Amino acid sequence: MSIRVLVADDQEIVRTGLAMILDAQPDIEVVGEAADGRRAVELARRLRPDVCLFDIRMPGLDGIQATRLLAGPDVDDPLAVVVITTFDLDEYVYAALRAGARGFLLKDAGTVMLSQAVHAAAVGDALIAPSVTARLLGAFADTGPTSPSLRPVEALTDREEQILVTVARGRTNVEIADEFHISLSTVKSHIASLMAKLGARNRVEIAMWAYETRRLRG
Repeated sequence: MSIRVLVADDQEIVRTGLAMILDAQPDIEVVGEAADGRRAVELARRLRPDVCLFDIRMPGLDGIQATRLLAGPDVDDPLAVVVITTFDLDEYVYAALRAGARGFLLKDAGTVMLSQAVHAAAVGDALIAPSVTARLLGAFADTGPTSPSLRPVEALTDREEQILVTVARGRTNVEIADEFHISLSTVKSHIASLMAKLGARNRVEIAMWAYETRRLRG
């Protein structure tokens, strides 16, 4: 079955380009487009797409607010949201991640990365681009407005601490399995345990916790 995607960007040429790229993928279907955040939220609630791809900066209701309304901690049945931005050090991106986004991309990320992000979000995962996300999360964990990090409900094991750092660096499950010479199912079990102990909903929140507790810098 195709992954149903909603695209929202106030620039028509960008929105059209993203939609064309996604529609060209054999297993992705763009089911809606919006030029502002308010319309994006309306369409998302009506269409219930598998993945929402939102620009950060939109008129009326920006991408952060739209993300919070659709994927925030108070949302009973959150949608998968991936945010896109022009700048790789943009405080709005960090705010969007805190609002519930599963990941973000630069608008020049390319077809492969865009497709990977959509596929990851569709299965409940999150694409964290190492070259951008690690640097951004590290910077804004130090300078952004954050609340004190909570202690895990149960102490992390040594292996979980290792997995935590690799997730924060943007490693995929396959890369983590290769690095530690463990099976893919074991990696998934460790990540599930991390999510439970940290109260995290996805990999992005695991990575944010790692930076906010100074497990990894830069």
